[in-house]
Amino acid sequence: MKFVDETVIRVEAGNGGNGSVSFRREKYIPFGGPDGGDGGDGGSVILVASNNLNTLVDFRYNPTHRAEHGKKGSGANCTGRKGDDKLIRVPTGTLVFDAETDELLGDLTEPEQTLLVAQGGWHGIGNARFKSSTNRAPMKATPGTPGEHRLLRLELKLIADVGLLGMPNAGKSSLIRKVSSARPKVADYPFTTLHPNLGVVRVDEERSFVMADVPGLIEGAAEGAGLGIQFLKHLARTRLLLHLIDVMPYEGEESPVEVARKIVAELEKRGEGLAEKPRWLVLNKVDRLPEEETDQHCAEIVAALEWDGPVFRISALRGDGVRELTYGIMNFLEQEAARHAAEE
Repeated sequence: MKFVDETVIRVEAGNGGNGSVSFRREKYIPFGGPDGGDGGDGGSVILVASNNLNTLVDFRYNPTHRAEHGKKGSGANCTGRKGDDKLIRVPTGTLVFDAETDELLGDLTEPEQTLLVAQGGWHGIGNARFKSSTNRAPMKATPGTPGEHRLLRLELKLIADVGLLGMPNAGKSSLIRKVSSARPKVADYPFTTLHPNLGVVRVDEERSFVMADVPGLIEGAAEGAGLGIQFLKHLARTRLLLHLIDVMPYEGEESPVEVARKIVAELEKRGEGLAEKPRWLVLNKVDRLPEEETDQHCAEIVAALEWDGPVFRISALRGDGVRELTYGIMNFLEQEAARHAAEE
């Protein structure tokens, strides 16, 4: 399925049903009086977060969503039926904006979380409600009010525990393929990843986390170059970033240190707190280094970056060091969850 993470839709709540003007007319009851019932309320439009969706592509082909109108009241004090609400399922992690004012209406971050985006119209009042001691036969009823109409901009930010960060061909797709059942395209040329991929990494039967792989960044991404900037926002919700670096680039390519610095610069330009997120350095493709040179080569990269955080050396292709990395991530996430729970 094609990945779409931003779209505009129109939502229309139902109008309220009109009140009724009616009089009771039955044999042997000469003064039946007014018995016009109220109308029914119009249905509202409600967004519902769902973990079963991971793209907004369906809204490209179905951009208008309408709730049902309320029914008109009738005689014998019968109230019109309320219009059915329109429930629209969207992926968990969807931000909802008013497309005309750019106002943030809500952020659906939990499964089955709901957001009312268009209120249904209120019912009209029937003439039975206007009966009084001085007006025994009112001919008055009120119409229902219109439901709200809105243009909404939906923006999806995938929710994952861990985000993979790096240049094209750093090995992000290979890593997520190795540790999860996700199957992004892998090849020996850049930009094989054209849209985000999510994979569930299961450490054991009861412990797992979600990893996100986004298209690789290139220099100038914050100004719109390449593909990565379109999807960099998906890393904003992650709790940990893994910065993958190819320790042995091909001849003519930039050094690992230069590449790493450019990635950090793009994070700082993008903002959204990405540069301040916990970030681990993952030196990938160590299988391409001679065994006797691996320690020295990796140490030189770490020293040149003046890196003082966690460092992992892996081969995503062969699986070297991957187990240690996944267990380290799981422990970090559990410690963070415990810390947040204690603070709350």
